[in-house]
Amino acid sequence: MQVHPKHYCGVFGIYGHPNAAELTYYGLYALQHRGQESAGIVTTDGRQFKSHRGMGLVPQVFKGDALQNLGGNIAVGHTRYSTTGSSHLKNAQPLTVDCARGQIAIAHNGNLTNAAQLRDELEANGSIFQTSVDSEIILHLMAQPSPDGGSSLLHAVRRIEGAYSLVIMTEKDLIGVRDPHGFRPLCIGRVGDAWVLASETCALDLIHAEYVRDVEPGEVVVINSDGINSIQAFPEQQRRAFCIFEYVYFARPDSTIAGRNVYGVRVEMGRQLARENPIQADMVIPVPDSGNCAALGYSLESGIPFEMAFVRNHYVGRSFLQPSQLIRDFDVRVKLNLIEGLVKDKRVIVVDDSIVRGTTSKTRVNNLKEAGAKEVHVMVSCPPHMNPCVYGIDFPDRSKLMAASHTLEEIRNYLNADSLHYLSEEGLVRSTGLPKDRFCMACYDGNYPVAFDPNADKLIMERRISGTPTIGDSLNAEKAQFRLI
Repeated sequence: MQVHPKHYCGVFGIYGHPNAAELTYYGLYALQHRGQESAGIVTTDGRQFKSHRGMGLVPQVFKGDALQNLGGNIAVGHTRYSTTGSSHLKNAQPLTVDCARGQIAIAHNGNLTNAAQLRDELEANGSIFQTSVDSEIILHLMAQPSPDGGSSLLHAVRRIEGAYSLVIMTEKDLIGVRDPHGFRPLCIGRVGDAWVLASETCALDLIHAEYVRDVEPGEVVVINSDGINSIQAFPEQQRRAFCIFEYVYFARPDSTIAGRNVYGVRVEMGRQLARENPIQADMVIPVPDSGNCAALGYSLESGIPFEMAFVRNHYVGRSFLQPSQLIRDFDVRVKLNLIEGLVKDKRVIVVDDSIVRGTTSKTRVNNLKEAGAKEVHVMVSCPPHMNPCVYGIDFPDRSKLMAASHTLEEIRNYLNADSLHYLSEEGLVRSTGLPKDRFCMACYDGNYPVAFDPNADKLIMERRISGTPTIGDSLNAEKAQFRLI
């Protein structure tokens, strides 16, 4: 069954609010789309950390009096997706560590490309790992003294490579860190006198926080009783490489990223798709919810009426049934139901945000034709996915990406569509209103901004799948002396 690609997580943090846990809960609620497997919150009153983590959606994890037990005016939170095989409570975040300097909690969005190398190095020096997530590597690095006697946090940040937006909490500080390329989003907000860090602005909106600005690539933001302090961890500017798929699919349409409203960008993607691929048809219908904005844009640009022929079931949870072909077919159908009367004897343009493996798209086309649609034209509001992502999106290996091994005509035949059209790379970039050199588009063009070792990446993935031995319930890093900023 084709599924949409998974994102690793959403992060949230707040400093200086008496209801820190409650606001973090609502912030995570707004970021639920970025991770639906596990959730967690850690709080502090300046002396003691309190935490609650669990598997499931945010309201499933924080039931009963869970929030009432999380006192304090500083909090960090996390929602998580995982890769196959690493769905364990021990990998739920935020992770916490008790070091000689004090307690630290960390929430991480992204993927380290040198994780295997760092893990091997740390284990060789006596570190014991209890999870298979990259966040623990960062904690171990922070627990070591900096070789030059400076900040252990800056030293750790300069050792790691790849994509990372971090929210870190100590007993006195809330810290935000973004990698020097800016792969993943992270923004700053204010609610009253309290400061907020969040993956997306939609989390600020829910708690009535004012958006201040984005955390800049390579920036370390430290928030404490002295206010907010900014340090650029990488004085030499690196290539910008924001993940353009955030605009295509991951970010919520009501979020604003890099000064661009995601809804507006997606509508423009649909308009551009219509300019590049004009088709005579009777209606434009989206695959909800991810295709809604682009389908609206296609309709506005082409003048073809917009219809919601697919109705989404918003109460579909994870299936615990064995994945037989029968169950796969029902899983596809239970999520979207077709209003057959709308499409009978009609020429239909169906708009989706992406095609990864193609099986679900095939089912949608067959549903439309079985309902009597005369023609079905498939429009995709991004280019063909040709390459896997190593920066934190669970795209499968290249052999499982349909567009990587099949021609456009072969894919069209497989889908049983009358025509198939993708948005061009140039059209996608143009829709954002930003220059191409601001983006990572490796999944489309194979141009990876940060080098990586495919063999090392395979090693870390194998470790994630197999897991690592757990020693106790909490993470105990080295009792090394170290200094934060």
